[in-house]
Amino acid sequence: MKNVTDSFISLGHWPSAGSFGFNTDILATNPINLSVVIGVLIFFGKGVLSDLLDNRKQRILNTIRNSEELRGGAIEQLEKARARLRKVEMEADQFRVNGYSEIEREKSNLINSTYKTLEQLENYKNETIQFEQQRAINQVRQRVFQQALQGALGTLNSCLNNELHLRTISANIGMLGAMKEITD
Repeated sequence: MKNVTDSFISLGHWPSAGSFGFNTDILATNPINLSVVIGVLIFFGKGVLSDLLDNRKQRILNTIRNSEELRGGAIEQLEKARARLRKVEMEADQFRVNGYSEIEREKSNLINSTYKTLEQLENYKNETIQFEQQRAINQVRQRVFQQALQGALGTLNSCLNNELHLRTISANIGMLGAMKEITD
């Protein structure tokens, strides 16, 4: 205890002005010096430290608030992007389905058109064949008729004499006259 009272007594006694140094007696000087320094620091530094801590706290809160706002904006943009992606995917699926349907429809139309064209070509072919057959038949008939006529004329000319010729003409004239009377 004597040391504690000695340290208070030594407060009143200051060393001479030319010597400055550290007192290494821990029990005599450090607790008092430390308590004075800490007291001064608390008294003067409390406001500064409090202001620094308040400023730091405000910056942290502002940073957190800004981060939350940015996060909310990013989430909103993400949702919008996802909605656009879903919409685009649905449109792509729709185009794909419509494209396949359109391709199938065009394929069916092309097949039907080709069948109709083939059918028309078949009809034209058959008509052409029938026309050519009819023409060939008519040519054959004409030749047969001409040959028969020439043969008949040849036979008639060789068989007919003047008297037979006159009788045939009179018989034909009689028949024509009888027909005229019937029609009148």
